[in-house]
Amino acid sequence: MRWTINNWLFIRMKRIVRIVAAFALILLQIPVSAQKYQGGLIDKSIAVIGNELITISDLEAEIQMMRSEGYASDKNIRCEVLEQMMQSKLFLMQARLDSLTVNQDQVQAQLTQRLDQVRTALGGDDQVEAYFGKPTYKLRQEWQKQLEDMTLTQQEQQEIAKGVPDLTPYDVKQYMDTVDTDNLPMIPVKYKMSQICVYPDREAAAMAVRERLLSLRERIINGERFSTLARLYSEDPGSSRKGGELGMASKSIFWPAFSDAAMALKPGMISQIVETPDGFHIIEVIEKKGDMFNARHILMKPTYTAEDRTKAFNQLDSIKNVIDTTELTFEIAAMFFSQDPATRTNGGQMSDPNTGSAYFEIDQIKPQDYAAVAELEEGQISDPIESLDNEGRDGNLVYKIVRLDKIVPAHPASFENDYTELLGEVQMAKQQEAMMSFIDDKIKSTYITIDPLFKDCNFSRGGWQEKIIED
Repeated sequence: MRWTINNWLFIRMKRIVRIVAAFALILLQIPVSAQKYQGGLIDKSIAVIGNELITISDLEAEIQMMRSEGYASDKNIRCEVLEQMMQSKLFLMQARLDSLTVNQDQVQAQLTQRLDQVRTALGGDDQVEAYFGKPTYKLRQEWQKQLEDMTLTQQEQQEIAKGVPDLTPYDVKQYMDTVDTDNLPMIPVKYKMSQICVYPDREAAAMAVRERLLSLRERIINGERFSTLARLYSEDPGSSRKGGELGMASKSIFWPAFSDAAMALKPGMISQIVETPDGFHIIEVIEKKGDMFNARHILMKPTYTAEDRTKAFNQLDSIKNVIDTTELTFEIAAMFFSQDPATRTNGGQMSDPNTGSAYFEIDQIKPQDYAAVAELEEGQISDPIESLDNEGRDGNLVYKIVRLDKIVPAHPASFENDYTELLGEVQMAKQQEAMMSFIDDKIKSTYITIDPLFKDCNFSRGGWQEKIIED
């Protein structure tokens, strides 16, 4: 497997917003990893790219991070990652020459998020400082520099990509005429669907769950242990077994309503009922420190009865029957009867919330919805089913009927049917060519030295080999 420049950048930027407890462990283990080099080297410079430096510890940190995220390679991974890092330095140098500027607001937001994730994972500022062996202000300085460099690298790549002219249908057709048919992208099977949705009586269910939580709150105030009731009744599987305790965490990782309620409490106080997209909570704060807190909570979600299901299914059956036996169209029925605001105005047509596309690949369809349409032919309507909407973390219960509008079988991309996909493919290929051309030109014109430790590397760009210092 060989990563493209775009993949390399995507993985690096994605790490910014991940929970980075593993990152802390990696940094502490760098000397151990570095011992794998001949001569027992601990750390040294292994590449100079203009005025940029790469050390063994830099390289080992990247490798360990990639391995922690499941990356595997059948090549010499150190050679592969070093080349990617050197390429990144070339973009960074050009960004500085082009006087590109860092969006400090964006960097500060990313830095705050990274610190909050580390503090949450390790349990607070004191634990972070002990773990890294550095004060928090020093970590902020180091991580801010990393984020600034990555931001500049990304901007420079975007500038190069923007320099590629917009493609025309002629360009795409020319690509189709010259590429090997075995190398054409495969378009997976896709489904187009419409739905009519009916929700259960959410107001009544919310009222019922509020009453249950109020009863539990009263029992706690009267002397029962919050942790005992959390183990018995909380529907949060992650914390219920720990008596509802969440651990010291930054307020930024919770829903705003939850954080606001917790931060307003004094330790030992019990909140009123708090509603979030996850459900309804009561909260007990154990400890607060700055913008971090440790709290217990009991989560309950609205539940629905067999009567709710029967009532909704009967309604949907009636709607389906009217569509099948009269001139009422599915689209008109959706506009009048569907309770899903996202699709009712479009005649029930479903769209991927991430891409906006009306066509879904199998892995983008909710399992309940796919089970309903898997055996249907185009134009057929499913029986009523239980499914989930796109609200909150897990979705809310909804009852629906689904019409299978169209199936596009898997097939090699064609100019007539898949122009949009091909246009993106060719555009990316042209941008990739521009990136590779930039790298080749910069290798020739930039002062570069590479340590002879890497003399046996089979770099993808031939110019690197000429930059290795002789033993």
